[in-house]
Amino acid sequence: MILPQPSIELFTIRIDEPITTLTDVIVSIVCFYSFYSLSKFQVKNRVHLYLKYYFLSMGVATFIGGIVGHGFLYLFDAQWQLSPKVIDTVSRIVGENKTNAAANPWKLPGWLTSMFSVALVERASIEFARPLVKTKVARFFSRLNIVELLTFVTITFSTLNFFFVEVHTFYGFMIIVLSFNSFVFYKTRNTGSKFFLVAVGFAAIAALFFMNEWAISKWYNHYDLSHTFMAFSALFFFLGAKRIINSSLHK
Repeated sequence: MILPQPSIELFTIRIDEPITTLTDVIVSIVCFYSFYSLSKFQVKNRVHLYLKYYFLSMGVATFIGGIVGHGFLYLFDAQWQLSPKVIDTVSRIVGENKTNAAANPWKLPGWLTSMFSVALVERASIEFARPLVKTKVARFFSRLNIVELLTFVTITFSTLNFFFVEVHTFYGFMIIVLSFNSFVFYKTRNTGSKFFLVAVGFAAIAALFFMNEWAISKWYNHYDLSHTFMAFSALFFFLGAKRIINSSLHK
């Protein structure tokens, strides 16, 4: 069982889960720096637009997640009253223990922003591969990108359950980003796509630590380890983005 991370007092300000809050903020710093750097690029295209705002939205999501979702959630004391029918339906899908964890609606801003962020990196990957795939394939997945985002946002908002955020992230990274960038790398040996594949690998490791609740101690638990690998994932997405934006596929 994972022991709760003790609160600390900083200048008379109480901070819950301090290391978890800090590691979330570190991820956001990497993302904000990436957004700032990509904003300087002279190359302007859809891939650049999607990737730039992927980092901005992911930075916002992880910052909110750290500050509101962990550090100061006690200041946002609000409970979401789910109907018995919704609780029963969700418990059949994710298990009763995870259903009971659905509690505070103030976690939603960070969750929903992160889902929008994942959708953007999906679109960037689809757009980057567009010259190499059939038009119908690119069009289909571009439309599916909108449908799946709206579907999972609706479900997450209705159930207030992080499980559906995880599913959406898994689909976005492991199905869309991985497959499209694998195809581009296979066809072109593009370095940017290779970095994206490494980034997805770090994201997968982060998910393993989170889902299995692997921890070093209460001061560096599964949240903290997951956030650490998320920071490496964001870094490699940034390294890949710089190369993808200037790729010969999008002159």
